[in-house]
Amino acid sequence: MFTGIIEDLGTVEGIKRTDKGALLSFGTALPLSRISIGDSIAVNGACLTVVRKRRGQRRGIIAMDMSAETLRRTTLGALAVGDRVNLERCLTLDKLLGGHLVSGHVDGVGKIVSITPEGDSKLYTFEVPPAQVRYLVEKGSVAIDGVSLTVFAISGRRFSVALIPHTLKLTTLGRKGPGAAINVESDMLVKYVERILAGRNNGAAHKSSRRQADSAIVKLAIANETAGAPLRARGRGVTS
Repeated sequence: MFTGIIEDLGTVEGIKRTDKGALLSFGTALPLSRISIGDSIAVNGACLTVVRKRRGQRRGIIAMDMSAETLRRTTLGALAVGDRVNLERCLTLDKLLGGHLVSGHVDGVGKIVSITPEGDSKLYTFEVPPAQVRYLVEKGSVAIDGVSLTVFAISGRRFSVALIPHTLKLTTLGRKGPGAAINVESDMLVKYVERILAGRNNGAAHKSSRRQADSAIVKLAIANETAGAPLRARGRGVTS
């Protein structure tokens, strides 16, 4: 679990391709003494596991495996040596939740449509995959390359966010231009609500179907009872 508040702007130091995945090494200013093998660190919004660490000449070096699924669902497979990446260690109970709850499970890849200066800040317009449109909420949250942002001006698959100078300086978004691919993670709370409501709707539909079936059985029983009444009446010597 993460917050979407980037802790360090790391650098890709090495890429080793494996059979269906890759092993990536990143230079970081994060304290190695507080990083253990097996820890989770979000890289451009994708949760990866630290498998190696060592002290470099100027910075610490951490290495993380990427599976084939990670390569399919994120932009990490397009990284090259020297590229900068957003790094955030996982959330702990004594950490301020400055952004929003981010799982580090990227939903899909979107793109930057446009960037417009607004004083010292910049207005970014993003486009997300069709499957993520229903999760966009005015003044709601979204994680772009692992950065917690506030959504506004939704129009179809596109929405805008305002990035202040601090965010532009300390994240990869300030180094990207229109057309650049970005990792998108929709607000997990919205997805959980959708799942819960879907379960309730399915349950209601099942109950309604069961009630209709029970009603049909009752009607059939009444119809059979009514049809058999004249025959029983004749058997008792009563004319119809």
